[in-house]
Order: sequence, then C-alpha cells, then structure tokens
Amino acid sequence: MKQFYFRLIKLLTGLFFCALGIAFTINARIGFSPWDVFHAGLASTLRISIGNASIATGILILLLIILLGEKVGLGTLLNMILIGMFLDFILNLRIIPVANNFITGIIMLIIGMIIFSFSTYLYIQSAFGAGPRDSLMVALSRKTGYPIGFCRGLIELIVALTGWKLGGMIGIGTVLFALLIGLFIQMTFKIFKFDATKVKHETFENTIKQCFTTLREINKS
Repeated sequence: MKQFYFRLIKLLTGLFFCALGIAFTINARIGFSPWDVFHAGLASTLRISIGNASIATGILILLLIILLGEKVGLGTLLNMILIGMFLDFILNLRIIPVANNFITGIIMLIIGMIIFSFSTYLYIQSAFGAGPRDSLMVALSRKTGYPIGFCRGLIELIVALTGWKLGGMIGIGTVLFALLIGLFIQMTFKIFKFDATKVKHETFENTIKQCFTTLREINKS
C-alpha cells in the first residue's frame, strides 16, 4: 500500500508541475504550445477559463480513445481533470510574471519546458496510464500504421491551426516548443537514467482491484 501511495504522490506532483510548466509557457507571451493554442482559442470562443477548456478537450479525447480501443488508467483520468484545475489555480494566483520583452519570453519558455519535462518523468514513472492526448497519439499510430512522431506532429499541427483560427496565440514560442520539447524530455530522462519504454502502465480496472486486494489483506491482519 505504501508503494501505491508513493506512486500516487508522484502522479499528482507530476500533474501539478505539468500545469506549472504550461503556465510559464503561457506567460512567456511569445506563442503557446500547440495544444495550448487550441485550449486558448476554445476558451476565447466559449468564454471559459483555459483550464476548463483543457478539461473539456480532455473529456472529448477520452471518449474518442475509448472508442478506438485504448486502455484508460487512473493517470489518464486525473490528467484530464487536474492539469486544467491546477493551471487555473496557478494563473489566478498571479505569482508567475508575464514577460514584457522577447528575451524574457524566451527565458520563461525554456523554464516552462524544463519544468514540463520533469513533470513528464514523474508522471510516466508513476505507471498509472498515459494522458488522453498521448493516448490519442498512440491510437492514431496503431490505426494508421504511421510512426508515433509523425502522428504527434500531425495532431499538434491540426490543433494549433484550429486553435489559431479560434483566437489562440501562435508565435515563435509555438515553433520552439514543438521542435525542442522532445529534446528536453529526452535529456531529462537521461539525467534520471529513466527508460520510459520499460514502464508497464496499470489500467484503471487493475488499480481498483489492487486497492480492494490491499484493503482485504489489511482487514485480515
């Protein structure tokens, strides 16, 4: 049970840092990441917060990946809900400054990508399942036979252009994030000597079964 709680703390910490990293890239004001271009455009169109737009997008993607046959884990569900909630909380606190020039924006974007990469390490290591957007990338790759990288690039291109049409901010930051985030994540994994391909993610059903089994063992003792 202690191991379960430790993994859960890693997951929640990873999701919080993910939102913190996104907040830095948003306040850099030199262009949002591709997904956040879409979230911002949707938020502007529906007149809701960017966090709620992220949650709404996650719910729609979750329904889609279930239809496509992808497995859902506890991490998938918490990713869908908590990142948006954490993001609104962080932005509403106004503790992260808004960049007022290009150089400051670049620095904040880099800080955001570093934090986001660290959060990805924590989140994946918890082994509670991939987030809705990552699951969509995997599902598209499985259905089409195209490489993961191509599918990720295609999805991010579509959501970025759609978000831009809806009023989201595209800029040099969008391009830099799309080009560099993979490198930042790779470097983070190398620093922590972490191989994401060896992680066996736990489905939501298995997590529930494990919890009930542990509770029965505790009651017997």
